[in-house]
Amino acid sequence: MKRDSPVPRPRAGSNRAAPGWCDAGILPGAPRPGMLGPMTRAALSTLCRTLPGAEVSDPWGGGHDAWKVGGKMFACVGALDQGVAVKTADPGFAALLIESGDAERARYFHRSWVLIPWGADEGFLRDRVTISYDLIRAKLPKRLREALPPRPQG
Repeated sequence: MKRDSPVPRPRAGSNRAAPGWCDAGILPGAPRPGMLGPMTRAALSTLCRTLPGAEVSDPWGGGHDAWKVGGKMFACVGALDQGVAVKTADPGFAALLIESGDAERARYFHRSWVLIPWGADEGFLRDRVTISYDLIRAKLPKRLREALPPRPQG
């Protein structure tokens, strides 16, 4: 089969795009439609403060932001400030996010946690933080869950 374009195509069996490959008009690394731009530590703090029952602490000292609900962590910014670590539903989904290039392995965390770098799109990061919050909140004891107001949607 003859190639129509000099743009490199992904190898067969690969789920990663080759450099320069454009899928559906979206270049790798380009903002996706409807997304807002990069997230910062300050923007993350603003987002987390809107989540019912969310509290921040520095349990290890040295400049960490550990965001918790009901005493359980749902997001963490390390002292090196490389991004935010969030919980995923399971290690398989975390591996999928890592393999797709949307996240990195969150060092020192369980395999179900990933690190979303600060350069990631704000909409994507916002979704991952709120999903992480929802996962942790759902596992809280019933009395703690019922004491929290509902999470604002949107």
